Amino acid sequence: MGYKSSPRPVFDRPTHIPYAEVTRHVWGDAGAGLVDDLIYASTDKIHQLVFSLAGGGNFKHSEDYRTVFGADEVLYVLSGTFGAANPETGEVRVVQEGEAVFFRKDTWHHGFSLSDKPVRVLEYFSPPPSTGASGAYARTRPYLETSTYRQERFIGRWPMAAEEEKQTATIKLMRDADLLWELDPEDQGVITGLYAATEHLESGKTTVLPGRKSSMITRKGDECLYVTSGCLHVLCPDRDGQVWFELNPGDGFFFPDGARHQYANLRGEPASFVYGVGPGLGVADGA
Repeated sequence: MGYKSSPRPVFDRPTHIPYAEVTRHVWGDAGAGLVDDLIYASTDKIHQLVFSLAGGGNFKHSEDYRTVFGADEVLYVLSGTFGAANPETGEVRVVQEGEAVFFRKDTWHHGFSLSDKPVRVLEYFSPPPSTGASGAYARTRPYLETSTYRQERFIGRWPMAAEEEKQTATIKLMRDADLLWELDPEDQGVITGLYAATEHLESGKTTVLPGRKSSMITRKGDECLYVTSGCLHVLCPDRDGQVWFELNPGDGFFFPDGARHQYANLRGEPASFVYGVGPGLGVADGA
């Protein structure tokens, strides 16, 4: 069986996406491996999913499933120890729970569970598959015949070449110290760290402290979020019908371009989520 594109769930208004209602999909073949996807949203601007690998499992690539795309991507590790590798350059990043990697267009990538425990990874992808940036784009790229997981050019020069490796890296490891941090202009109990802010994709993680709420936000693009901990309340004041939503870990939410919304924490523990906005430069505006 050859390549089959993934489902593309779309929404036309602010929408709560409970974990139990997320679209399920499995992709891959004998060469690439099999990957279990939970696809939260896939519009003409943003793609959000969670993929899983069994303990010791991996995905690579095959003729039909070429893992090189025409998009910016952020991969955030929800659980397990994830190995992100560029099989063309030999780069390998070991990514722990709560850390992420970022890479750009034309970056070959493989993924590994580096322990006997399953790995779960949240992925943001823009431009999204609906624009032809995934499988259709990959089939236009020269096929990578040989994979390597070792950067030979630095052997004999390590750690003296550490700065060179950092500057030339195609896969950027993003720990808390590497994020661009900001505070909400109206309530500094809402803290955001940016993984990426490019012309294609803005992605970051936000924590709302107990009893705090964000300013009213309008994004210049479609936004998807995923709750990682705590209980997050979302207000969509212009939505017909229900305007307040309660989100728990594993739940997602979709906001179309221009939809006003606000994040709030009405409980006693911090609430955190990771989000993506496509196209990029979707910086929040007070409204």
